[in-house]
Amino acid sequence: MPKEWAEPQLGIHQINMPISEGIDISLQHDLLFATLGGTVELSHIITFNLALIVALASPGPALLVAIKTTLTSGRKSGVAVGLGLGLVASLWTLAALLGLEALFILFPWAYIAVKFLGASYLLYTAYGMWMGARKQIASDVKPTRHSFRQGIIINSLNPKSVLFAAAVLVVIFPINMTKFDNLLVVANHFFVEIVFYSVLAFGLSRPRVGESYISAKVYVDRFASVVLGALGVRLLISR
Repeated sequence: MPKEWAEPQLGIHQINMPISEGIDISLQHDLLFATLGGTVELSHIITFNLALIVALASPGPALLVAIKTTLTSGRKSGVAVGLGLGLVASLWTLAALLGLEALFILFPWAYIAVKFLGASYLLYTAYGMWMGARKQIASDVKPTRHSFRQGIIINSLNPKSVLFAAAVLVVIFPINMTKFDNLLVVANHFFVEIVFYSVLAFGLSRPRVGESYISAKVYVDRFASVVLGALGVRLLISR
């Protein structure tokens, strides 16, 4: 094939040509952005955040534990458990970006082991909620470091988080993202989680909400226990 027919290859030196050579500023920026791999746009982040907020607001172990912790131990503990949940969730997203879901596919036993541990912890937590439903609120108050640690454990032992993150990332974000893009997505995920759980903690820590919980504590705790137990069993038997 004649050399002049060959498809031109873009290089950094070609992109940084002066405007006087026939390229305007916006086109220079677009070409440089594409060549360096910067493919994440604001629309991608907004779409991801909407999907993430819907997932966070859906009934699940993380949400239930966050609600229960705030109602029983106060605002600081609610924010602390949210920090733990958000930290691990954002790390699951990072793992998905690095291809950890492929590792689970290659080594199914690893996925099964983590899933079994996660289901066991959920069932243990559900049992504790059920047995402590009639206890006074003061007996449930724990240090914030305990709440932070519980948030870490809850999300660490849920391997489906990385599969969910991988599915969402594939649908929303383009391929061949740069390291900066990956860090941006992970940092954004952590920020959204922290904002969500902080708002939840501040809202639930209002006196009127606390009084309502105290009056219905037995029923709320038993309901949360049943839901958590069902989620644990579902995680245990699902593929």
